[in-house]
Amino acid sequence: MGDVSADSITIEMLREARGTVRCSPLDVINTPMIPWSQTTLPLNSSCNIHIKLENMQRTGSFKIRGVANQFARRLKGGYFVTISAGNYGKSFAYACKHYGSKGKVVMPETAPISRSVLIQSLGVEVERAPTPRLMDVVNRSVQEHSMTFLHPFDDPDLIAGHASLGFEILEVVPYPDVVVVCCGGGGLLAGVAAAIKLSGCENTKIYGVEPEGGEYSNSFCTFTEVFIITLHYLCFLKLVYWDSPSGSLPYELCQKYVENIALVTDEEIKSAVSILYRAGLVVEPSGTAAFAAVTNNKIPDINGKNVVVILSGGNIGKDELSNFPD
Repeated sequence: MGDVSADSITIEMLREARGTVRCSPLDVINTPMIPWSQTTLPLNSSCNIHIKLENMQRTGSFKIRGVANQFARRLKGGYFVTISAGNYGKSFAYACKHYGSKGKVVMPETAPISRSVLIQSLGVEVERAPTPRLMDVVNRSVQEHSMTFLHPFDDPDLIAGHASLGFEILEVVPYPDVVVVCCGGGGLLAGVAAAIKLSGCENTKIYGVEPEGGEYSNSFCTFTEVFIITLHYLCFLKLVYWDSPSGSLPYELCQKYVENIALVTDEEIKSAVSILYRAGLVVEPSGTAAFAAVTNNKIPDINGKNVVVILSGGNIGKDELSNFPD
């Protein structure tokens, strides 16, 4: 594909991807966006909040949006390889099964075995490796088996697919004051921010949210993909794909369109999972980050504002939920 800069991501490109995602045979859902006031969540009367329910996607997270556009743009037969500890790998495997493509997911050895089993059940090969060797395995697969690497976040087609979520937000709230998005590898945040800003919402403030200690918050100076797994309830596994974000597309787009990065603690995330579950919303820990930030007053100047909060995924089992307070 060659190097792609933030300036090359246009509204026309994002709108084309929105059409691709909507018509995808992978059945990407235009997920509900509901007013906070119509839930049983503790009411925050100081602002008008809408919640975007990406935990209701067919594969359990927003990742299917980017995968749908990646496969539509790249699918010409072949053998695909990627890196994932969970949600991206699940959507990737789902797409491979639908299209009858061969696929391989390289997973860190520390990822839960249940995630590997799920991905393998969809007919995709899994190779587990130590975290520092993940890209070595990918490179070997590309060189020795002529596989095509699909990046889990630093990919213009993926980001454009994720931008479809931003357009759906604007269909319900045309001019939001604040949009709050979880931040892992940065692909979702970049796509949503680009879609909203390029649609003419120059005054909308977009915030990313990540766990305390996350690399992304340090003046956007490092990129990681963050996954949350059960280990004394929570720990954060950072898969570092490079030493510097120089030239990475999510980094550039977030520098251009994102107001700031807010931080939440492990305890705040644990509490958010429990609060949402009591309200009938099953959301995985990483998917609650934006909600946790709003409920713990981590987003500035939202009084009296129209705010959108994205719940980005719901892939959490009963056994995992038992680790969270009632």
